[in-house]
Amino acid sequence: MSDTAYILAHDVGTTGNKSCIYRITDKIELVDSYLAEYPVYTLSNGGVEQKADEWWNALCTATKAILTRSKIAKKDIMGMTFCAQMQGSIMVDENGDALRNPMSYMDGRSTEQIARYLYRGLFKIGGKFHIPSTLKSLYYTGGMAATAKDPLWKYHWVRDNEPEIFKKTHKWLDVKDYLTLRCTGNYGMTRDSANATFVYDTRPGKLGWSKSLCRLFDVDMNHLPPVLDSTDIVGNLSARAAGEMGLAEGTPVFGGGGDVSLISIGSGCLDLHDTHIYIGTSGWVVANVDRRMVDIDNFVASILGAIPGRYNYVAEQETSGACLQWVRDHLALDEIGMYLEAKHVCEMNDVYESLYDFLNQVISQTPAGSGGVIFTPWLHGNRAPKEDPYARGMFFNLSLTTGKRQMIRSVVEGMAFHKRWMLEAIEKRIPHRETLRFVGGGAKSPIGCQIMADITGRRIETIRNTQNAGTIGATITCAVGLGLFKDFSDAKSFIPVDKIYEPNKANKARYDKNFNVFKELYGKNKKLFEQLNAC
Repeated sequence: MSDTAYILAHDVGTTGNKSCIYRITDKIELVDSYLAEYPVYTLSNGGVEQKADEWWNALCTATKAILTRSKIAKKDIMGMTFCAQMQGSIMVDENGDALRNPMSYMDGRSTEQIARYLYRGLFKIGGKFHIPSTLKSLYYTGGMAATAKDPLWKYHWVRDNEPEIFKKTHKWLDVKDYLTLRCTGNYGMTRDSANATFVYDTRPGKLGWSKSLCRLFDVDMNHLPPVLDSTDIVGNLSARAAGEMGLAEGTPVFGGGGDVSLISIGSGCLDLHDTHIYIGTSGWVVANVDRRMVDIDNFVASILGAIPGRYNYVAEQETSGACLQWVRDHLALDEIGMYLEAKHVCEMNDVYESLYDFLNQVISQTPAGSGGVIFTPWLHGNRAPKEDPYARGMFFNLSLTTGKRQMIRSVVEGMAFHKRWMLEAIEKRIPHRETLRFVGGGAKSPIGCQIMADITGRRIETIRNTQNAGTIGATITCAVGLGLFKDFSDAKSFIPVDKIYEPNKANKARYDKNFNVFKELYGKNKKLFEQLNAC
């Protein structure tokens, strides 16, 4: 490819939006990026919300910043798209305005709603799920809304608890689909988000909203938007949105996708059974598969991917990189503060870079195994392989000789132990993979990558700009939609391996022993977690 194309991609995450401009020639090159943060609002009833206007303001702030800094003319942006957090729930009225604060993927207040539809009846699968409802959901969607945090139950929570808002609801959207609406005035939901509602028929050749499931789960089909591919144009940027963002009116806005779908592409995992590990605020292990798959016992299921005919087989972890943020704020704030002051760091992007530099120093100076200390990274419950909203983090096996640095290293090891646990579940259904891609902010740390290799026992590959895998994936979907790539297979060579980490066999026995204890900690404390944390 000899011509130059510029694409604007937004990574709408849990705690901020990062806007990125990419230049596509014979490679995909990051021109500039800017992170604008926003808060998460945690409620006492298990609710976790954000504000739609704060998403939008962050989007506009970041877009204007990178256009100003890069000096790229707004007319030269050929297309725009989103990679966003998934399983949010945004109810909008006929004007497209959000009727209430969006409910985050972490929102777990819908316990009564899931119990009403899935826990009723005498005959149950796994001692929990109503057999007829479960089998029907599995037949049509290949999965089920198995936790109180799934969007289907948030929909019903609003209906039960905020009936006046529910009466005004025109459409029910996911995060990026709300933002594309705000950009273009057009409704559209990509197939991955439609799949995540679990009222969308995902059978090959049968794709579409399921009337049968909508009847079963009492969903008004008028609330469901049109469904499109990630590479489709939702619409063109309106004059109002263009003015607020500093872009050219009429810029095409593509469907994009959820973070799971697009990070899989941006990691370079484009072939069958390619598997990647992601550590951001949340975390997961995802494998590319060519058919629908589900493992109810381990809470692993496939969703439609951005690549036509492919599914992402997903095991998700609720809090992953968020554990490092917790370390920063509550365990190492004094040392990190002195470190940042010594480095004269003041800008937020520089703070994050220096945080990783500091943690790299701390962890690399601490022996593998953290002196026998084990951390469980379940700060907001867990999903796979053991779904449990009551599970929490803990430091196990502290002694008088335990120091703060051992505790910090144990957090990174705990994150890796959980990825190994999810990988075990994934590989019950797909071939064993000797090589894994590792992406997200967690993959920026060389010692973190080495720990991941040592604990999983696999060769770990990282890519350049690993923290931007989502926007790389979004850029590729946009490029396919624009015709810059013939199809997704053309993009494989554009995402080369940057670094490789081989497992250190000297650490194997120690980590295998700690991993076995790590898994037992959940089972032995499950009832205690519930005693302490159930409402």
